[in-house]
Amino acid sequence: MDLLAVTAFGTVYAIATLVLLALGLAVIFGMMGVINLAQAELLMLGAYTVLLATSHGASVWAGIALAPLVVGLIGVVIERTIIQFLYGRMLDTMLATWGLSLALVGTVTLVFGPTTEGIATPLGYQTIGRYSIAHYNVFVVAVALGALGLTYGLFNYTGWGLVARATMQNATMVAGLGVNPARVYMATFAYGSALAGLGGAIMAPLTGVVPTLGLAFIAKIFITVIVGGPVILLGTTTSGAVLGLVESIVSYASTPMYGQVAMLAFAIVLLRLLPQGISGFWRRGV
Repeated sequence: MDLLAVTAFGTVYAIATLVLLALGLAVIFGMMGVINLAQAELLMLGAYTVLLATSHGASVWAGIALAPLVVGLIGVVIERTIIQFLYGRMLDTMLATWGLSLALVGTVTLVFGPTTEGIATPLGYQTIGRYSIAHYNVFVVAVALGALGLTYGLFNYTGWGLVARATMQNATMVAGLGVNPARVYMATFAYGSALAGLGGAIMAPLTGVVPTLGLAFIAKIFITVIVGGPVILLGTTTSGAVLGLVESIVSYASTPMYGQVAMLAFAIVLLRLLPQGISGFWRRGV
């Protein structure tokens, strides 16, 4: 019974982690249609924000709280200086953000070095029989639920969220109503960047901080968003739950490497059966 409880929580944790990391990409790629190949580096910058905060005497919690603000502001700079000139030009956007990705990794490596920096994981452990669950992992699940709820509420139940969704669908119509689409694009990109910064900050104590940190997650989160389909938030959540469950089960049965391979294989099968993604299957009413 103890093993069952710990395994069940491990599965929930794997799903929550995947959803948390994918939320920023769900906004930037899924909602805005921007293929940001520097998304992994936004995660990395969030982790380094925590590292810098703790190295200057602040707590891990202060670093985690600061990371979305810092990376969100960096997102504003990226959107104003690069992305805003490339909307509708997918190949150019991919090349520009790929170059940005290389530049960010190179710059951070020059400043901080290529070594992995550790951050002590806060909180303790909860013992369940012969097993234990880290309280920080419970915190990760809570943050994932909170970030998902905040994002869903923001885009579905606030005036700004409705304007943002309308702008992504028909910017000309929104401009005719007196709204500046450029500001909406900027704010939406900044919010997606802030979510990525939060995800990277949350993972920092668990994985350590290194310039290539985001590369360990970027393939999984792109797959999660693509498999989720056109209903961005609910699709990403469902996709994260399905793929996270597959990865968790196979990882427990064998090794994490096989778990990632199984997740990728299952994603390929899903996209073959459901070319429009999971939420596209719902929208057809099948």
